[in-house]
Amino acid sequence: MTAAPRDPADRTPTSNPVLRRALVWGALIAAGIAVVGGILGFVLAGPEGLVGALIGTLMAMVFMGITGASILLANRFAGSDAFVGAFFGIVLGGWLLKFIVFIVLVVLLRGADWLDPVVLFLSIVAGVIGSLVVDVLVVARSRLPYASDAQLPPPPSDD
Repeated sequence: MTAAPRDPADRTPTSNPVLRRALVWGALIAAGIAVVGGILGFVLAGPEGLVGALIGTLMAMVFMGITGASILLANRFAGSDAFVGAFFGIVLGGWLLKFIVFIVLVVLLRGADWLDPVVLFLSIVAGVIGSLVVDVLVVARSRLPYASDAQLPPPPSDD
C-alpha cells in the first residue's frame, strides 16, 4: 500500500500523526500505571499509597502531555517566517512550565500525611519510563521520510 503524495501547499509537518499517536498511547499506559500502581499502593501502604500512586501517575501524564501538546501547538506555525522562533519559544515555554509546576508540586506535597511519598516517587518513575518506551516504539514504527518535509524541485523538462 502506498501513501498518497503530499500536496505541496500542505505545510503541516509529517510528525503530527506520530505525536498524536504517542499522546494516545501514553494516556493508555498512564491509565494502566494508575490502576496497577493504585492497587499495589493500596495493598502496600493503604489509602495513602493509593493517593500517592494516582497523583504520581497524573503528574507523569501531565508532564508528558505538555511536551507533546507544545510541539503540536508549535507545528501550527509551520510555513510561516517565524516558524523556527515560534517553535523553539513554545517548546521551551512548555519545558519551563513543567519545571515550575514540578517545583510547586514538590513544595506543596512535601510532608503531606495523606499520601505515601515512596509510592508517589515510584509512580512518577514508572510514568516516565512508560512514556519513554511509548515514544521509542511510536517513532520506531512510524513511517516518516528521511528528508522530512523537504520539497524537491520539479524534474527538468525535455523541451
